[in-house]
Amino acid sequence: MSDPSPSAVLRGALDLSSLRHRPAAPAPAGPASAEQPAGGSRLIFDVTDQTFGEVLELSRTVPVVVDLWAEWCGPCKQLSPVLEKVVTELAGRVVLAKVDVDANPQLAQGFRAQSIPMVVALVAGQPVPLFTGAVPEQQVREVFAQLLQLAAQHGVTGTVPTDEGTESAEEAAEAPLPPLHAEAYAAIEAGDYPRAISAYERALAENPRDADAQAGLGQVKLLDRVQGLDLGEARAAAASAPLDVEAQLRVADLDVAGGHVDDAFGRLLDLFAAVDGEARATVRDRLLELFGLVGDSDPRVLAARRRLTSLMF
Repeated sequence: MSDPSPSAVLRGALDLSSLRHRPAAPAPAGPASAEQPAGGSRLIFDVTDQTFGEVLELSRTVPVVVDLWAEWCGPCKQLSPVLEKVVTELAGRVVLAKVDVDANPQLAQGFRAQSIPMVVALVAGQPVPLFTGAVPEQQVREVFAQLLQLAAQHGVTGTVPTDEGTESAEEAAEAPLPPLHAEAYAAIEAGDYPRAISAYERALAENPRDADAQAGLGQVKLLDRVQGLDLGEARAAAASAPLDVEAQLRVADLDVAGGHVDDAFGRLLDLFAAVDGEARATVRDRLLELFGLVGDSDPRVLAARRRLTSLMF
C-alpha cells in the first residue's frame, strides 16, 4: 500500500463485479457498530464465494481485511497469526475475512490471487490492495494504520463488538508459547530468520518430536532462502543453465513461497532425473523438505512422491 490517497487506491484495481451477486446481506448496522457475517467470530471469520456479498456490505461500515491463504502455504501460516493479532488489538475498528483460495476459486479469481498469501482490504465496497507475502508485524501495523486513515476519509469509521475477540486474546495469554518458540516468533517479526532458525533447531534438539518446531523450521528456512531474491532474475538464470542445481533450487523455493507448488515440484523432479551423484542427493533433500512444508497429505505431494520414487528405483 505505497500510496494511501483515496484517489490512487480506490480505483478498482481488482475487479470484484462478478462477486457481487451473492445472497442478500444482513440488515445494515447502525453507524457505530456492524453485524458479523455468518460463521466465525465477530472480528475474524471465514468467507466463501457464497457469503462474499455480506462482506462487501459490511465494508461500508468497517474496513475489512481479506487474507487469501491455503492450507499448503507455509508463508500463509506465518502471516495469518500476525494478522489475527493486529486485528484483535485494533478492538473492532477492523475485521479480518479469511479466504481459502482452494475452496473458493471465484474469490481467488476476483482478487487476481496469482500468489499467496495475499492481503487486500475492502473499504466502502471497493478493493484496496495491501501486500503479498509474509511481512513482519511492524509492517502490518503500519499498513493497517494507513488503511484506517483511508477508511476515515471515506466515512467508514464503524466498529464491531469485541467480546469474542477479547476472550480469545485472554485465552491465548493464559497459554504462552514455549521460550524457544517465542524467541523464534520474535525473530521472525524482526525479519531475523537465521536467529529464528537457530531457535527452532534448539527446540528440536530438546524435543525431536516437536511438530510445531519442525513445521516452523521448514517455513523459516524457506523465508530465509527467498529473502532478497528477484523472481525475474532467478528465472532467467535458471533458464540459461538448466542443470545448475542452485539456480533451479532458487526458482523452486520462490515458486513454493508464491503458491506455485506444482511448478516447483515439476522443476525439481525434472532436475532430479537429469543429474546424478551429489547433485541428485541435493535435489532429493530439497524435495523432501518442501514435501514436509506443503504437507504430506497434500495431493500434490503424494503425486510428486510417487514420481520421485519411480525415478529413484
